[in-house]
Amino acid sequence: MPLWIYYSLLVIVLWGVVGLLQKLGANRISSRSLVIWLTVGYLLLVPVLWTAGIGALAPRDILLGVLSGFTNGLGAWYLFASLEAGAKASIAVPLTALYPLVTVVLAIVILAERLTPLQWIGVSTAIIAGAMVSYETGEPQKGP
Repeated sequence: MPLWIYYSLLVIVLWGVVGLLQKLGANRISSRSLVIWLTVGYLLLVPVLWTAGIGALAPRDILLGVLSGFTNGLGAWYLFASLEAGAKASIAVPLTALYPLVTVVLAIVILAERLTPLQWIGVSTAIIAGAMVSYETGEPQKGP
């Protein structure tokens, strides 16, 4: 298997754990505080990543990185706010994990990428899955 698959599987596990940690945090502190502590967690990675080398960066590269971090942080804040407002982690986290659908649309429009028919079936399935995961029957929430 290519190395990127192992990395991708590790992301699935790590982000799966993160969803639980985020809900536990949102039950105890504000979404704003959670974003601050998330940022501290990112900052703890800086020395490790910096020693691996970052190479020469053009201003445009730095801008793209900063914009990526900003939009990521803003998205995390809104996820935390939804969890803080009472969303179930089992619904809000998978639903917000459909963000690659936005990436697909942007890649088609801006990067002129094309999807195969099988990939379009995958996109459609993801949309259906999002609707199914977010459907609530009106039963009372359980949990802490």
